[in-house]
Amino acid sequence: MTDKVLGVILGGGQGSRLSPLTQTRSKPAVPIAGKYRLVDIPISNCLNSGIHRMFVLTQFNSASLNKHIKNTYHFSHFSTAFVDILAAEQTVQNAGWFQGTADAVRQCMHHIVSHEFDYILILSGDQLYQMDFKDMIEKHIEANAEITIATIPVTAKDATDFGILKADEENMITSFTEKPKVGLDAWVSDTGAEMQAEGRNFLASMGIYVFNREYLINILNENEEEKDFGKEILPRAITESRVLSYQYEGYWTDIGNISSFFEANLGLTDEIPKFNMFDSNHTIFTRARMLPPSKISGTTLEKAIIAEGCIVQASRIEHAVLGIRARIGKDTVVTNAYVMGSDRYQTLEEIQMETDMGNSLIGIGDRCYINNAIIDKNCRIGNDVKINGGAHLEDGDHELYAVKDGIVVVKKGAVLPSGTII
Repeated sequence: MTDKVLGVILGGGQGSRLSPLTQTRSKPAVPIAGKYRLVDIPISNCLNSGIHRMFVLTQFNSASLNKHIKNTYHFSHFSTAFVDILAAEQTVQNAGWFQGTADAVRQCMHHIVSHEFDYILILSGDQLYQMDFKDMIEKHIEANAEITIATIPVTAKDATDFGILKADEENMITSFTEKPKVGLDAWVSDTGAEMQAEGRNFLASMGIYVFNREYLINILNENEEEKDFGKEILPRAITESRVLSYQYEGYWTDIGNISSFFEANLGLTDEIPKFNMFDSNHTIFTRARMLPPSKISGTTLEKAIIAEGCIVQASRIEHAVLGIRARIGKDTVVTNAYVMGSDRYQTLEEIQMETDMGNSLIGIGDRCYINNAIIDKNCRIGNDVKINGGAHLEDGDHELYAVKDGIVVVKKGAVLPSGTII
């Protein structure tokens, strides 16, 4: 697999629906599950599948993503493995930014084809799932397909948010529609008895593709006006080529907006989460930080995930994820929240100086109440702060925080003075 397949991970656009988490970072660089970045998921899936050569295509707010990949993915000098960044660049042939998923691959193709491979695996950088790509590629080869699209059965309610496909008895895709609003009955597929029992009768594209090398080169060169795989390249290819549907029935979520991001993180605290971080066959790789173990004092913990290096003196942490180096003060309650933590510790001297000046420390202070919230990295939340998200709050973007679908998102590095109420 290492010699046959090259992985390409798309860094995505501006990620405006995940704002304010994407104001200073790209979507794949957003922290998830307390210690990882979103981009770690597709990279780890590749590594676990024996695919050890990958490019990550970046464009917007890519500095933190580039730094993470540079500091994380190191391989032996005697190995051909790599995870390299390909940033949007001006060339003689093209002076513009990436205009879509297909255009991004097209603009980087001169770098990609300098490597030997038979198949190219194209992935999104902002999805949460665990998939064995070996099986998908083997099915692609067995079917003598030119393209394979990973598909997932979805309900009628969810079908309107995806590209929906129809396949024949050999799983060859015969037709495609983008986010259908009417006439859904015509797009019902035989997804199998188990999926049908759950009402999942529609095959949705997961944005995961396998292409034969020469086929991809040719189809990108044929019509340079086609900028996107899902909207332009694939609908045309389905009418002209052998396009296989690879049905996946495991857990998969597209981190498209704040509410899906919030639900995906808090879902990890379930007794048996749909996304299994404890599966040794699907290790999630990330930057190795030499952090001390977390220290917890006088805290009741219920359905909580706590990353390394945390200092917790809260009275209660419930249905929450605490990221690396998170600091929570005394008598504080945190429920239904993702606290991303911080990039550094303050020294004892800094803490004394900040305290003497009446300034808030990095982390969450004493006697706070945090509910239905995301606290981005390096925030300073003073004492007696109350953040109570919910349906009663109107959506809005404020200087220090934003509200989306009732979830309060405190912006990266924000300082909330003692006594603040949201």
